[in-house]
Amino acid sequence: LTIDEWLTYAPTESLELYMYQRPRQAKKLYFDVIPKAVDEYYAFLSAYRRQEWKERLGNPVWHMHDGNPPVVDLPVSFALLLNLVSASNAQNKDVLWGFISRHTSGVTPKTHPELDRLAEYAIRYFDDFVKPAKVYRAADAVEREALTKLSEALAALPPDADGEVIQNAALNVARKIERYQDHSKQSPEGGPGVSVAFFQMIYQVLIGQERG
Repeated sequence: LTIDEWLTYAPTESLELYMYQRPRQAKKLYFDVIPKAVDEYYAFLSAYRRQEWKERLGNPVWHMHDGNPPVVDLPVSFALLLNLVSASNAQNKDVLWGFISRHTSGVTPKTHPELDRLAEYAIRYFDDFVKPAKVYRAADAVEREALTKLSEALAALPPDADGEVIQNAALNVARKIERYQDHSKQSPEGGPGVSVAFFQMIYQVLIGQERG
């Protein structure tokens, strides 16, 4: 991966941070370290405003921005953006922003331009590195029935259902299917919990990935 290629998929600051850490050590650029580098930069940036001066001097962003790091509100991490793009197969920012706005109300491209910039990077990264590696598999009879029931359960939810409600609806579907029952866990009602196999099936059949 070249420097120019890195900057196609992530902001300059992420590369600066990657190079800043262990400056005397030779580094090779890999595409799979980009998401971590991006989120680490914004994590340092967020921490800076909460730190005492002694801690700030040890924060990489103080040095990267000559003692005056910008104030950035980033309610969604780059890793989560990539998951949203992958799950939705978003081809443009409008589609992606539909999911972002539902995840964090009141957040728009105008109120959070830095997040809008990262959304563009996330789509490029997905198109070039994630999408080509997707491999979908056909569902068997049990899986088709599970996905049908999952679709019906989600369709019955109110439009303003939050993440917890949606997750519980999915779990309730899985708890009734023997293949996805985990008897080492217990549901709130006292029955078996849900095996990770249920979520692996969703990723493999619907998203084309082994995991998310």
